[in-house]
Amino acid sequence: MSTLKLDLENYKELLQEYIRTKDEQALYQAEQFSKQSMQHNISPEEIINVHIQSLQEIYPDMPDYIQASLNFLLETMISYGLAYQEYQSLRERQLELKSEISVAANMQKTLLSTVKPELDALDVGALSVPAKQMNGDYHHFVHDNEGSLGIAIADVIGKGVPAALCMSMIKYSMDSFPEMRMDPGVILGSLNRVVERNVDSSMFITMFYGLYNTVNHTFYYASAGHEPGFYYHKDREEFEEIDAPGLVLGVSSEATYHQKQVEVEQGDMIILLTDGVTECRQGDRFIEQEEILHVIKSYSHLPAQEIVENVFKHFERLQDFQLRDDFTLIILRRNV
Repeated sequence: MSTLKLDLENYKELLQEYIRTKDEQALYQAEQFSKQSMQHNISPEEIINVHIQSLQEIYPDMPDYIQASLNFLLETMISYGLAYQEYQSLRERQLELKSEISVAANMQKTLLSTVKPELDALDVGALSVPAKQMNGDYHHFVHDNEGSLGIAIADVIGKGVPAALCMSMIKYSMDSFPEMRMDPGVILGSLNRVVERNVDSSMFITMFYGLYNTVNHTFYYASAGHEPGFYYHKDREEFEEIDAPGLVLGVSSEATYHQKQVEVEQGDMIILLTDGVTECRQGDRFIEQEEILHVIKSYSHLPAQEIVENVFKHFERLQDFQLRDDFTLIILRRNV
């Protein structure tokens, strides 16, 4: 503190020297003074006050209007100093939150990770990209010993950390189910009761669950208010919507979910997605469903994983690389 006091006393000499000589050396010393002041948390208004006191000693007969202007500057800097301190405090808090969210996002990737299956009978492509650090979408694959592949795709109505926590709960609820094969309608009913009991009433989850039997190539599915999927007929080069009635998870513990099924022909595809795909926007224009299906069709000659990656790149470019919502797309194609 004594060194700082000495510097404040020397300020008048620095100022006087610069007024007299306009020497760059005096400016350099003033720069060093500023850096040391910051290290000692000296506020801008304190420096202004020392400047005024120094001028008063150098020019005892300083005009009143100059004194008034300096007082005005001092008051302005007092307000600036307070605002700057608040800004710095908020910035530090923001950096802390950003760091915490980054840790949470990495944990989410680990907790919600799923392994894309490699099957002879089925070509699988999957891609999920969050619009921000935390992903409000979820997808999961379950391969059992009976030759069936379970596919879950979900979207939380709400984003950020609460959405991530909801998805973690869904993931571990599914992991707790018995190893035996469960019908999609039964799975959604069980998850609905979990969500209804454990999730805030203001937050809901849409979910589509499908079960692909690789023995008879039948796809069984049920939906809890989720975005409809599509079935692509290769021979006709046409898409057909696949959907099933059902309330979003968490609305009512009494909700039931009806199961449907479709026979899958060789070369045909099943497309599952979230509303981050169907509600892509170019500027203020929403992309039409037909345009989305046209893009998928244009890449249908590629392996399933390349299809989803190319479709994502197409709509990412269309949105100037600024996703407005989480983007999740899954494609299943029968190989044999």
